[in-house]
Amino acid sequence: MTDDVRNIVLGVVAAGISAALGWLARTYLWKRKLRRKQAFFGLPDNSESLLVVNREAGGPELTVMRHDVFALLELAALIKDCNAHAQVVAHDATQQGVGERTEFCVGGPASNRRMLAHLQTLLPGVRVNVDAEPGPDRGAFQIGTERYRLESGRGEYVILARLTAGTGGQARPVFLFCGQRAITNQAATRYLARNHERLARKHGNNSFALLLKVVNSQAYGPDVVEVVTDITRAAQTPLPAVAATRNSHRAS
Repeated sequence: MTDDVRNIVLGVVAAGISAALGWLARTYLWKRKLRRKQAFFGLPDNSESLLVVNREAGGPELTVMRHDVFALLELAALIKDCNAHAQVVAHDATQQGVGERTEFCVGGPASNRRMLAHLQTLLPGVRVNVDAEPGPDRGAFQIGTERYRLESGRGEYVILARLTAGTGGQARPVFLFCGQRAITNQAATRYLARNHERLARKHGNNSFALLLKVVNSQAYGPDVVEVVTDITRAAQTPLPAVAATRNSHRAS
C-alpha cells in the first residue's frame, strides 16, 4: 500500500469515526432534551394523558369554542412530541383523581366543572366571577387581595398552572388553562408550548401558577402575551370568608 492510498484510507476512517461520534452526541443530547420535556409534562413513553374540554358557556351540548379547539391542537402536538397519547374527555365526564394521569384542563369555571373543582382544591386563593349578568366585575379574577378585570379584546387574563397533589414522586401533574375568554386559553397553551423549556429550568418539576395577560387580542389574536406575576403562593393560600380587595387592575 502506497503512502497516498494509506492516507486516503486513514482519512476515510477518521471521517467515519467523527461522523459516528457526532451522531452519538446529537442522539444523546436529543434524548436528554426529550427526557427533560417528558419529566416536566409527566409524559413518559407511551403514557396516557387527558385533555379535559369545556363546553361553550350556556350551551346544552358539548360545543367547544373555536379557540379552545385550537388550544387542544397545541396541547396534542406537545403530547405527541413526548411519545405519549391523549384522550379527550368532557369536563363533566371526568372522575379520576389528581395525579393518576397527566391532565390538561382547558376553560374557565363557568363552562368547565373540572376546572372549578381544581380551583377549589388546588388553588383556593383564586376566585372567578361567573355571574351571567353584565357588569364591570363579570369574568374578573380575584387572586388574594388583587382583582383583575376583563376588558374584552384589549386586555384579558389567563392563569397557567402546573400543579401536583401530594409529595409522591410518581404523581402526574395537572396543567390548568383558566382564561377569561376562549382566546386566552389558546394564548396560554401557545405560551406553554413556546416556553416550556424556560419554565422547566425555572420551576423544575414543582408546582407553579402564573398570571398571564393577553394584549389587544382583537388585533394580535393569542400571540402577544405578557407575564403579569407569579401567583403560586397567593393562589395556594385560601381566601378569607370575605376577601378585602385592595387593588383593581384594568387593561391599559
